[in-house]
Amino acid sequence: MKTLQIIAAAAALALAGAATAQDKVIYHFDSGLAQATKGLRNVRNHLEVDPKAKIVVVAHADGVDFLMTGAQDANKNPYNVTVESLKAQGVTFEVCQITLRNRKLDTKQFIPEVDFTPSGVQRITQLQQREGYAYLKP
Repeated sequence: MKTLQIIAAAAALALAGAATAQDKVIYHFDSGLAQATKGLRNVRNHLEVDPKAKIVVVAHADGVDFLMTGAQDANKNPYNVTVESLKAQGVTFEVCQITLRNRKLDTKQFIPEVDFTPSGVQRITQLQQREGYAYLKP
């Protein structure tokens, strides 16, 4: 009977820990403005149901375009407004410096809410393997 109580207590603790665990998610953007529109909507929806989620948006290749100064969606809505709002909710936005080098872009071309990472794909790997982040690609 004592063993059964210990097992029940351990299960209850495991469930309690799972219920309070914070979502940690990478959103991977690499395909341009249409993907950014869909992906930002996904991030907003995620935060709507889990406002404490830790979300990192990693962008490389054509996925960096929405983070450039003046970028707009198909309806002429500026992306920076959404990015600013999400940043205020704790979302981080990271741009691949290899992409900048390959595309001959400068950090000054990006909105202030952006951080830069040496390699987007390496950053995704690091977050998944070392820090336990889930991976989503809109």
